[in-house]
Amino acid sequence: MKLSARNQLSGTIESIQKGAINSIVSLVVNGGTTKITSTISNASVDDLELSPGKKATAIIKATEVLVGLGDLKLSARNQIDTTISAITEGAVNAQVSLQASSATFTATISLNAVKELDLKVGMEAKAVIKSTSVMIGI
Repeated sequence: MKLSARNQLSGTIESIQKGAINSIVSLVVNGGTTKITSTISNASVDDLELSPGKKATAIIKATEVLVGLGDLKLSARNQIDTTISAITEGAVNAQVSLQASSATFTATISLNAVKELDLKVGMEAKAVIKSTSVMIGI
């Protein structure tokens, strides 16, 4: 299956914390140090037969990736240290590429946000993603 989601990060499941309805799945990407956390239903964990050590893919739409600067105090579980590696400006939106230690994230944000934050290639930034915005595929 091919997907239109710009962020498809392969990795290995590190842990699964089961709750009453949902589970928190932690995935280490590309054998590196970048970790992505996903909140999915227990039914999905069972249907996909997820377990620690199993290979999986984190799937995140570019519109679900926020770009943050500085020390952020947010409830979003995924706040990944990155460096801006590219900015492609359109008429209304921009595509920002964020390079982490073992993963690249693509964020689609407004051109106004790029200008207001004065984003530049080479700047340190955070890729911010709510765990409920991360799908897991196998």
